[in-house]
Amino acid sequence: MTTRTLYLLCSAAPPVFEVAGVVEEAQRRGWDVCLGLTPTAADWLEDSLPGLAALTGHPVRTTYRRPGQPDVWPPADAVLVAPATTNTVNRWALGITDTWVVGFVAEGIGKQIPMAVMPCVNAAYARHPQLALSLETLRTSGVRVLYGQEGFEPNPPGEKRPYPWTVALDAVDGFGR
Repeated sequence: MTTRTLYLLCSAAPPVFEVAGVVEEAQRRGWDVCLGLTPTAADWLEDSLPGLAALTGHPVRTTYRRPGQPDVWPPADAVLVAPATTNTVNRWALGITDTWVVGFVAEGIGKQIPMAVMPCVNAAYARHPQLALSLETLRTSGVRVLYGQEGFEPNPPGEKRPYPWTVALDAVDGFGR
């Protein structure tokens, strides 16, 4: 069996604290996992970054590489953006590539890399009209959107519910098969 490479790209939402277990589950499913974090997610996980790099066998990426520097990761066979905050989803859909995570997935649309996104937003953010527009933009751009009955369902502000990581991993498992 050939190992496929999954880029797991995470925003700063509470489920990011579960990422080590998600990496392990993806590895059990046969993925070589490369972990990328938005700057705030990297700040939240600062003390865990060395352990996460050891777990994946790859450096954790948080910033753009400099021109001429080699890429430290193998090419992606699939990308999972989860948890994806309102900020990440909106910046991605609008093409605002001020962070490496958003820049990579924005370019990934043009490169036709199989990608899925599962937001993690509370019901108050979900009511903002831009979120629905952004999710539709991503959907029509070929990104598999795991939201609502198909994935993450917003919860009231301050309420914590289990994040459906299995749904997200099942979605990327289905790419190319």
